Amino acid sequence: MHQFIVLTLKGLTLGMIYAGMALSLVLIWRATRIVNFAQGAMAMFTTYIALSVVDRGGSYWLAFVVALAAGLLVGGAVERLLVRPIESAPPLNAVILALGILLVLEAVVPMIWGGQIRSFPPAFSIIGVTVGKTHIALSPFDIFTLAVLVGVMLLLVLLFRGTRLGLRMRASAFSPEVARLLGVRVGRMLTLGWALATMVGALAGVLIAPVTLLAPTSMDVVLVFGFTAAILGGLESPVGALIGGIIIGLALNYVGGYLSTDLEPLGALVILIAVLMFRPQGIISRTGERRV
Repeated sequence: MHQFIVLTLKGLTLGMIYAGMALSLVLIWRATRIVNFAQGAMAMFTTYIALSVVDRGGSYWLAFVVALAAGLLVGGAVERLLVRPIESAPPLNAVILALGILLVLEAVVPMIWGGQIRSFPPAFSIIGVTVGKTHIALSPFDIFTLAVLVGVMLLLVLLFRGTRLGLRMRASAFSPEVARLLGVRVGRMLTLGWALATMVGALAGVLIAPVTLLAPTSMDVVLVFGFTAAILGGLESPVGALIGGIIIGLALNYVGGYLSTDLEPLGALVILIAVLMFRPQGIISRTGERRV
């Protein structure tokens, strides 16, 4: 029973990290109709920028803010300089471009920061708390992670459902021609979508780096699990991304704890195949005609 509780708490924490990556994928999908497979590499890049701040004596909070700002700038620059020229091209072009960005970033980062595994300081203790005589495998940093990512999910729901900006972003993604006729600056909306999505990915990066350490390819597996969580929850739903991330985190921890950690990627693959076969729209989806 104790092992089950420990695995559940650890799975909940890691699931929230995967949910953070899933949220960034959902955001960019809803804003631009693109699945950005470079999201993990971009998160890794911004996390290294944050680590540079720490190496130069900056605090965690300064590095945290720098990572988010770097995410905004990197995402906006990628959209304006690389994605914009292929805006009207077939969707496969965007996928190939994203894979190219991933390869470039994973080649450039070792040239700048080196290829060795680096540690990243947490904002709070990563040691589980003790209540009375009971030790709970949930650290203050885990609680901080949970609170931050739930807050981000709520803000995204509010953005897309309760603001004119969110409506414009969705209209620009689904029907750019009509949006332009209605006076929406479609180009700006697409840039903003990429910038916000990369910022959320950067947030996931700085939250998971203290737990899993940091390397040029360390975010690849996070992207895979985050993508699986996004598909499981539904690419249209921030709430689904959160739920999908928690399910993936719990499932993989149970597989790793009771069977073998080597089987965790296989577990994610089984979940992904099952979802695509039986409920490809995700566990949270809207039926009927879609309205932007």
